[in-house]
Amino acid sequence: MDGNIHDFDLMSIGRDFIENPYPTLHRLRAESPVHRNADGSVFLTRHADCLKVYQSRDMLSDKTQEFGKKFGQCPLLTHHTTSLIFNDPPYHTVVRKLISGAFTPRKLAEFEPLIDKIVDKLLDRVEDMGELDLIEHFAKVLPTEIISFMLGIPESYRSKLRDFSLAILGALDPVVPEDRLAAGNAAVEEFSAILDDLINHRRANPEGAHQGEVLEALIFGEHDGRRLTQEELIQNCIFLLNAGHETTTSLVGNSIGTLLDEPGQHRLLLDDPSLIDTAVEEFLRVQSPLQIGNRLAGAELELEDGTILPEGTYIHTSIAGANRDPAVFGDPDRIDITRKPNKHIAFITGIHVCLGATLARIEGRIAIGKFVRRFPGLQAAGEKRLVPLARFRGYATLPVRLH
Repeated sequence: MDGNIHDFDLMSIGRDFIENPYPTLHRLRAESPVHRNADGSVFLTRHADCLKVYQSRDMLSDKTQEFGKKFGQCPLLTHHTTSLIFNDPPYHTVVRKLISGAFTPRKLAEFEPLIDKIVDKLLDRVEDMGELDLIEHFAKVLPTEIISFMLGIPESYRSKLRDFSLAILGALDPVVPEDRLAAGNAAVEEFSAILDDLINHRRANPEGAHQGEVLEALIFGEHDGRRLTQEELIQNCIFLLNAGHETTTSLVGNSIGTLLDEPGQHRLLLDDPSLIDTAVEEFLRVQSPLQIGNRLAGAELELEDGTILPEGTYIHTSIAGANRDPAVFGDPDRIDITRKPNKHIAFITGIHVCLGATLARIEGRIAIGKFVRRFPGLQAAGEKRLVPLARFRGYATLPVRLH
């Protein structure tokens, strides 16, 4: 932004910040790293400060009061105050325990052949197209198939998932117009009705299913004698579908978009496909699908430079800013797919570390690696367009030419 960086307000950002937040984040980190917004909340851009917030057990994820002010009584409030990510122990512990069994390394390794098969099928399908929208025809299809399989979502509903996801997650942006709130509420209502029917059917027919293991774990599992209510089941399934879908769609799209912008790195990956693991980590760092997180200080917190955040402070963590902090990453704006170590926090850390991080990495490694190898002459084929969100970063459209 131009002018005095101390005048920056996260609650009044515009399209320029969404398109390219990084110059503003660099200025904030250098000149106002513990930045006060007009509403009294704090915006943190240093890696060490964000890490301290995420690793503290005194930072609360429960947003009931904050979201009550933002949404009022509506389906969005029900969803965002019931799902795993915006809750704390003991409820958070119960839900995470029920889900985590399906995300162990052994279980996820079992998904690799399925992911391979889906990616190969998608590559075969798009090869004859010549030109395509990478998001519509490739990036959003893979995670839709995987998470739908894990939750047993019928194929007839899968085409709606990204629209649901963007509408519901878009309501979490710092600035949300009325039409976006209306779209988010409609998405929660429609999605909830679908899941209500699905859960009732699975509860009545527990035998013979070949998919939907996560859904079964949520329906029939218990922790310390506690089972989830129907509302908790519905809202946590919505959360899992949104989290498992949007993050991976954006990882794949952002990665291919980055390679199109960086022909030297594209050539490096073509010449040495074994770099795909470090490449995925670098793509996560430079274009983090989740850009902004939030916590409420449940106790006084001292930051690395001695700044004290009082109990009750509402905190916005800039994951995008932390992942380009020169104190941690040398030449942070340069894309380097060989970068080691790479201590990015794209998947957060602490008790709320992303459950699907390993799955997302597997999907990214297979999908990006195979796409690049199959289409070495990949080129941009038109103007790419980002989704109009500050909290999440990903492409709405990414036209490419394969040959």
